[in-house]
Amino acid sequence: MNARTNLLDLDADGMAGWCAEHGEKAFRATQLLRWIHRSGVADFGAMTTLARSLRERLADTAEVRELPVSSDHTSDDGTRKWLLDVGAGDAVETVFIPEARRGTLCISTQAGCAVNCRFCSTGKQGFSRNLTTGEIIGQLWLANRKLGAVAKGGEEDGERVISNVVLMGMGEPLLNYQPTLSALRLMLDDNAYGLSRRRVTLSTSGVVPMMDRLRDDCPVALAVSLHASNDALRDELVPLNRKYPLRELLAACNRYLDRAPRDFVTFEYVMLDGINDGDGHARELVSLVRDTPCKFNLIPFNGFPGAGLKGSSRDRIRAFGETLLQAGIVTTIRKTRGDDIDAACGQLAGAVRDRTRLAERGTRIVPLVGERRTVGAGA
Repeated sequence: MNARTNLLDLDADGMAGWCAEHGEKAFRATQLLRWIHRSGVADFGAMTTLARSLRERLADTAEVRELPVSSDHTSDDGTRKWLLDVGAGDAVETVFIPEARRGTLCISTQAGCAVNCRFCSTGKQGFSRNLTTGEIIGQLWLANRKLGAVAKGGEEDGERVISNVVLMGMGEPLLNYQPTLSALRLMLDDNAYGLSRRRVTLSTSGVVPMMDRLRDDCPVALAVSLHASNDALRDELVPLNRKYPLRELLAACNRYLDRAPRDFVTFEYVMLDGINDGDGHARELVSLVRDTPCKFNLIPFNGFPGAGLKGSSRDRIRAFGETLLQAGIVTTIRKTRGDDIDAACGQLAGAVRDRTRLAERGTRIVPLVGERRTVGAGA
């Protein structure tokens, strides 16, 4: 028996292709997108605007494959985190962050991460596999259903509880490019989720060639995990910098802004005590980004077992930010959300069957400037 097609894997072009292959007219693809994504319906029998013959064909050949929920936790501050089973011993995490004027969903794109940033719990697990389009967009599909934010009958708008989506969960989105691109297109499609490009943000550690591809294919808001003011330091905090150093990364940011929905790049900067938080680092950053329209998001470090790192004090973060502000750079300090359920930035870990064998190889991290000891894997 042939495997059923998971319709969550199909963007508008893919759905139109599926309909054409099955002798259906193009408008059926639009109807399916609306039923599945706007209404969150998985039962083809309930899609009452479809012809009975199509509903029967769908029941025989297709499915809307919901991700099984292994756990569902809500923080004291209202942040909600789902652990989702993606099979073969892997699980990813998705986080919803409610605020007064918006609701943000943080989505994962990979089971684990191969980039291995030093301050990130996900990277310490190693990498298992890329998620499919259905598994990426399926997180938004599921969250809308869990939060009661779906339309009725595929036609009416439901309450927009999720107003913003950030691809900042587990994984490096640009190292899983095609499935991520298809998921982005569904987020922006008026027949699916209808989000503005300004309200969908992709966060990257700096995969320069794929930043250029995204600029051409589907430019959304861009956040870059910077975390260091010079190459020597960033080489240790974000190992990808050894392949795409700061000069190349900043040039790619400027190219991206030619087509971006916002006129600035957001630089994410996790604040690490005695490592990247000095006044000299702040002044170095001012010089580094002087030709790149940007804002800085300073992130208090959220600890996790084996990190071997300490977050900067609030006073140090404020002083650091003040240096940037005095140079005319818009700077915010991120409020930590969901840390009591390990849902804060850098804490997402899920459960991953590591194919990179990080623990077995005992990844070695050399000492950083201002740090007096060597930290090894699991220290």
